[in-house]
Amino acid sequence: MDVYGAMRTFRQVVASEGFAAAARQLGRATSSVSRQIAELENELGVRLFHRTTRQLSLTEAGQIYHERAVRILDEVDEARLAVASEEAEPSGVLRVAMPTAIGREIVALALPGFLARHPAVRVVLSMSDLLVDMVDARVDVAIRVGRQKDSALIARKIGESRRVVCASPAYLEQAGTPKRPADLEHHNCLTFRDHPGHNIWSFLGPEGTEELRVSGNLFARSADALAAGAVAGLGLILLPDWNIGIELRSHRLRAVLADYEVVPAASPIYAVYPPSPYVPPKVRAFVDFLRDHLRTDTHAEGGAEKTPTGLMPSRLEP
Repeated sequence: MDVYGAMRTFRQVVASEGFAAAARQLGRATSSVSRQIAELENELGVRLFHRTTRQLSLTEAGQIYHERAVRILDEVDEARLAVASEEAEPSGVLRVAMPTAIGREIVALALPGFLARHPAVRVVLSMSDLLVDMVDARVDVAIRVGRQKDSALIARKIGESRRVVCASPAYLEQAGTPKRPADLEHHNCLTFRDHPGHNIWSFLGPEGTEELRVSGNLFARSADALAAGAVAGLGLILLPDWNIGIELRSHRLRAVLADYEVVPAASPIYAVYPPSPYVPPKVRAFVDFLRDHLRTDTHAEGGAEKTPTGLMPSRLEP
């Protein structure tokens, strides 16, 4: 007797609330379904259903067996899928959500290599600085910044970043290049805030940690706006490198204070996805490829390794 086959038929009869309906779902004759359930009952030595001309209901033994059978079949299916996924070629539609700057600076640059390696995958990108509900948005994997507090999601660290102080060559030629953090007090610093005031920029150097109160004539709660202002020659900015990678590579912005480390210097970046008994091949392949891409990426000025991060606003003062 095919015990697993009988279990599946039994599960379908319960779900369909009848032999005829289950037979239609299974593409079989009603007599075949009835016979298999009878054989299962004979094998178990109990009746699984109360049968009347109008109604089919589970017996107490049937309720117990149904609960256990469903659990066993789910575990068998999960084991089969897990083993199959190890060998399966990634394919299908992959939906990825991420902040706009990460999409522009990291994911878009990695996609040609990923799609060349996995031509059966089609990628749908969703770029927004708002946090999306992965289940409601039907997202397979999201790229997020900073420590992850949502314990309901699986989070894999794929890289880190550094924060950079930079300005346009035109601004530095006019205002001078700061050689040490204290020089920033005499510069126009464009800061991440929504009203005028001062920010605290911290640095670690040969003499320990230094904290500077910096301010300027442009304030914004948008990294893109601050980067555009810096490119236009307004002043200095402090942003994660992935927010300004294009500008650094094109030399529209130039990093300064290379001998000093911004505090905090870096932040982790994660790929997150909903928990599942197995990770779909397309998700696993994408996360692995993106992690390897970030490890070998050398976009930063001077060939230093680029390690992306999330926006980490410096401390604010009124």
